[in-house]
Amino acid sequence: MKRILVTGVAGFIGSAVARSLRNLGHEVVGVDDISNGYLSNIPDGIQFLEFDLANKENLKKLPTNIDLVLHLAGQSSGEISFENPIVDLEKNTVSTLNLIDFSIINSVEKLIYASSMSVYGEVPDMPISEDLIARPLSCYGVGKLCSENYLKVFQENINSISMRMFNVYGPGQDLTNMKQGMLSIYISQALKNKKIQVKGSIDRFRDFIHIDDMVDAWIKASLNEEVKNGVFNVASGKKTKVSDILGIINKKLINVPVEILEGTPGDQYGIYADISLIKKKLNFLPTKDIEEGIFEFIDWCQVGT
Repeated sequence: MKRILVTGVAGFIGSAVARSLRNLGHEVVGVDDISNGYLSNIPDGIQFLEFDLANKENLKKLPTNIDLVLHLAGQSSGEISFENPIVDLEKNTVSTLNLIDFSIINSVEKLIYASSMSVYGEVPDMPISEDLIARPLSCYGVGKLCSENYLKVFQENINSISMRMFNVYGPGQDLTNMKQGMLSIYISQALKNKKIQVKGSIDRFRDFIHIDDMVDAWIKASLNEEVKNGVFNVASGKKTKVSDILGIINKKLINVPVEILEGTPGDQYGIYADISLIKKKLNFLPTKDIEEGIFEFIDWCQVGT
């Protein structure tokens, strides 16, 4: 059994990862400042601490006998990062530096970091591997890449894995946040407004990964004791156009009108992942089909609306 610190434990992904670790019998300590999450998301049976990790003094409140640090806390919207780059830097990079320091001082076995596909920027229409030179387009992407590089700088002192997460979706996602989560935004609009507003071309493409598959990847990265360092794409490895997503939503909800608007700053036109490295190193294989996943997500949303 491990004692595991999960930051961002009140968020969509953090709460799901913490719940899975708890169910596997590990002791989980959760931290969140509730700026992007909800107290109701926090799994039962874990120790919860509420504070901002960007304030280094707050880290003195953490228990010191931690085996693993899973850093999922942060500001998660590229659009919002342009509105307040300083806050984005504090939430995503200063917090990481503070946790690096904490991990080194307390001899943590490994720090696993929630990075993002946003680090890549504009890319060719091909599966993108981890060795592609990263050229982020948003303040959010810059901060994520910066944190990755800090982890590499300190890799002789602390083992670390950066998880470059692609478009995560599924039950538990926040339907009220209209600036983060392409699928959740479209489905929320379809259910509440009876129409979908798309910011940018419907020919844009993404790599969507279901929350269950994302949690599986985090569990494997955390508990695999042979893989101590690395950067991994965490995705389905499949290219899906925005038009395909709209088609699946309309297949389920029937004829929801679509309005095309101007795109948002720093938005990638298209990206999908080469996941051969995470398959090889962590034996990770996503299982959820996109149509099955979206139908399941809509069913969950309808129960809660």
